[in-house]
Amino acid sequence: MFFEKVFRLVLRLSPYFILSLLFIITNVVVSSANDNKGKYYQSLSKDWRSIFPDGNRNAAGPKFYKHISNKYKNFSEFKEYNKHYCAVSGSLIAENSTPQFINIKEDITEKEVCGYYYKCCWPCVCDLMKYAKVKKITREFKEGNKVVYALVIDNPCIKNDFPKKVNKNYFCRGNQLDDEQVEIQDGKLIIGMLHEAKYCEPSDLRKIYANKITGRFCPYRNSTPIDELKSGMGDVFIKLAR
Repeated sequence: MFFEKVFRLVLRLSPYFILSLLFIITNVVVSSANDNKGKYYQSLSKDWRSIFPDGNRNAAGPKFYKHISNKYKNFSEFKEYNKHYCAVSGSLIAENSTPQFINIKEDITEKEVCGYYYKCCWPCVCDLMKYAKVKKITREFKEGNKVVYALVIDNPCIKNDFPKKVNKNYFCRGNQLDDEQVEIQDGKLIIGMLHEAKYCEPSDLRKIYANKITGRFCPYRNSTPIDELKSGMGDVFIKLAR
């Protein structure tokens, strides 16, 4: 009789117990996810001085990409860390930043590639769309070979007018790209990564053209003569990439 009563009590309590357990598990998972998000920004902030010994991060997205490539061999970590800097300006990007859906031409084929770009400000989006290209490359990670859509520009080391605000020694060994400090693919300088990238569908392009930034602001900025642009770090990147 006693055991029968206990059994009935357990049956009555079970739904509440299960719900409570699910609530606890959910909170732990969400808390863990938030902690993981925070760690990427904090880790890059901690490594700032080792990435930029002189403190000059101007247009130095390639230095972040190289640092992440060397240090993080897990593909999921590699992707997350590449969301926390701007490839154009070299600025760190805060947690929970909303990426911009953009289209960029693929190197050589000139096909339109669409994907998400994590930026520090809207002019960087426009500059990237006009002056960078995408290269689909294969990298080896702990999980095996994975495809990465790398953002690239031509070798800037050969420029006679290399922008003075950028530390040339970060990228170059004379007129050649320095593979000890930056990642190189087919003679191109890798400056960052395009996320969730794919070849564009017509619907993707319509979405981009209808967007306030990519459809309205970018055409205006990208048609403005370079000597009339006055919007900070993006202008430096243009001088580096054009």
